[in-house]
This record gives sequence, C-alpha cells and structure tokens, in this order.
Amino acid sequence: MLDILIVEDNVEIATLTSEFLRQDGYSVATADNGTKALSQYEKYGAKLVLLDVSLPDMDGFAICSKIREKSNTPIIIISARTDKEDKLTGLITGADDYIDKPVDIDILRAKIKGLFKRRYASDVITEGNISINKELMTLSVDGKQVETTIKEFELLALLIENKGTTLKKEYLFNTIWGSDSESEMQTLTVHIKWLREKIEENPKNPVHIVTVWGVGYRFE
Repeated sequence: MLDILIVEDNVEIATLTSEFLRQDGYSVATADNGTKALSQYEKYGAKLVLLDVSLPDMDGFAICSKIREKSNTPIIIISARTDKEDKLTGLITGADDYIDKPVDIDILRAKIKGLFKRRYASDVITEGNISINKELMTLSVDGKQVETTIKEFELLALLIENKGTTLKKEYLFNTIWGSDSESEMQTLTVHIKWLREKIEENPKNPVHIVTVWGVGYRFE
C-alpha cells in the first residue's frame, strides 16, 4: 500500500510536493487526473490522499465521494478554490481537511506527520476480543495467540483499519494480492472463510467480518 497518493494536474506542484514527502520517508505516487487517481487507488490503496479539486476529467469532490464509498482513508483537499461553499462541499463530501493554495510545504508536512502519528503510529490494534500487532504480525483472540498466514494477517489488518466501512472485493483482492497476481478472486473468499474460523465464535454466523452481498466485506 502507498503511503501518499497525490492527485494534482500541475506537474511542477506534484513533483515538488512528492520530492519533499519522499525526503520525509513516505512512499508517494502521483496522478494528474481523476481517472488515473481512482485506478491507482483501486490497485494500490493509500494511507493518505492529497487531492486537488480542479482536474481535467472530474473534480476532486467526485473523487473524494468515490473513495468514501469504500474506505475511510484520510483525504486532504489542497485547492485554489477557497470559497466557503467549496470548502463546505469538500468537508461534507468526506475530506478530513481543506487547505488553500498556495500551500506552505512545511505546514503541510507537519499536518501529514501529525496525521500519520495519530492514525498509524500504534503497532497494536485492539477491537473487542481481537488484537493484532502489525510489527510482529501476530493475532490474538481472547488473549490467546492464533496462527495466521501472511495474507490472512494482511487481510484482517486491512479490514480492521477500515472498521465500519464496506470494502469492495476488488479493492481487497488488488490491495492484498495485487491486480497482476496469478491468484483468482476465489482466493479472497477462501481467506475470509479461514479468518472467520479463527476469530469468530460462530464462523457460520459471523459478527466481525460481515458480508455485504454483491459488494464486499466489512469489519464490525
């Protein structure tokens, strides 16, 4: 998964911003239009999206809305459109912050550092009787360690990090196995079954990994 996806059609701004953020140790990709942005997000995912509003093919509000349909990934809009109405639209659509252009790169870096610290710094995530350690890649249920494969753990971690959000099957598969993988979509279904057997009290009536028919799965 990418750390940061920059959606910006101004090549100079995108290049400069990505250079600074790579210096800070983040993995960064850029997209100069909405179609590319959504394609990259679908394929790789991102821990943060920096999003311009005025793009060649669709506006940033539409991109924000599409991402919000399946993920709670943090989104920061960075735009020269500074009217109150635009800011309200961005925030209502699902953006976590709205920054005016021209942006002070040091302030942006500080915001990103703070966001990552709050959102991703903890290696241990506990949800009810389930606890995962992302650094050690371990899972415990009711205080007892449960063995998982790497893919099982990555899939569970992705679901837990997006608790309450329905993630599409295609997104889950592409993020964990990669769109170029020789595995088939059925692999996802099998791994969900295995995870339920390990974390659910009744795997046939799951309360944690919920199926959203025709769409994907959600962690509760």
